[in-house]
Amino acid sequence: MKKGWQTKRLADVCEIIMGQSPDGESYNTTGEGVPLINGPVEFSDESFGNTIRSKFTTQPTKFCKEGDLILCVRGSTTGRMNIAGFDACVGRGVAAIRAKQYQPWINHFISSKRDEIHGKGTGATFPNVSGTTLADFEMVVPPLPEQRRIVGILDEAFEGIATVKANAEKNLQNARALFESHLQSVFTQRGKGWVKKPLGDLCDVLDNQRKPITKRDRVPGDIPYYGANGIQDYVDGFIFDEPLVLVGEDGAKWGAEERTAFAVSGKCWVNNHAHVLRPNRSILLDHWLIFFLNSSDLNECVSGLTVPKLNQGSLREIPIPVPPLPVQKELTENARELDSETQRLASLYERKLAVLEALKKSLLHQAFTGQL
Repeated sequence: MKKGWQTKRLADVCEIIMGQSPDGESYNTTGEGVPLINGPVEFSDESFGNTIRSKFTTQPTKFCKEGDLILCVRGSTTGRMNIAGFDACVGRGVAAIRAKQYQPWINHFISSKRDEIHGKGTGATFPNVSGTTLADFEMVVPPLPEQRRIVGILDEAFEGIATVKANAEKNLQNARALFESHLQSVFTQRGKGWVKKPLGDLCDVLDNQRKPITKRDRVPGDIPYYGANGIQDYVDGFIFDEPLVLVGEDGAKWGAEERTAFAVSGKCWVNNHAHVLRPNRSILLDHWLIFFLNSSDLNECVSGLTVPKLNQGSLREIPIPVPPLPVQKELTENARELDSETQRLASLYERKLAVLEALKKSLLHQAFTGQL
């Protein structure tokens, strides 16, 4: 450890306020009482973002102050953090951490230890980090001028990373918007020879051939086992061995551009969470159908409150615009080229995000080991 640096307990350098939930009957959304921060529902997206107001309580228990670090200490979100954007009551799902000397150093340190904090939670299915565990958490504390210098480096670096991330996100959004606009223009034009028919008149629905296999009964193999959202596993044996179109039946998302429809080919096994379609290819191309379904908001066809489901009857009734095959082929090829470019940008964006996240972790590691 560098000269002048010390290792201290978190409780030695911070005040830790463990949240306590008020009486549920005191909750309201009309602004009566004080804001309530119970967990990630009141968090903005970024770790250093400010909390938001969504609930209030007229019977506050424990309090945080504006600028405190708010840390999730219960459940799967344990370790997530935000900065209090206002004085508020803190519920049992969070703790408020208030530096006795320099808050930004504490914020960056906790941010660098989120995974470790999550790992200290007790309970296999519902992690819980106690006040004692937080109090005993060890952290490095350099002299105050050194803290300020390092925080300045981190803030500048993270601001640059955020700018790169925002630009990449904007490029991806622009590409997706262009693709969605292109599809809308394709399917709203109605040229000579276009007709509209229900899906059930255009496809064989092979749902009665599906067969789900519980995880314990699956024999491992190299055949893809499909569900509503794509490949779920690889198994020995197959049901189908041909090009098909799968559409999510339940456990899927059916909004426009949420890609509930997708193509499969070759040997595969399909469970009962995806509809299986064989288009009549003398009048309908597979990818024309896929692009149309994925460009449409199918939620109006979905029923069921507890378990939303696109049942087979509703699927069969979906009206499909059908131009002549040469037109389908030309328009589909154009759409596939644009879709391929969009997917390339999405893959590039994900890789860039991974690199930026690794860079942030590296900078934080250097910061708290005295290498900056």
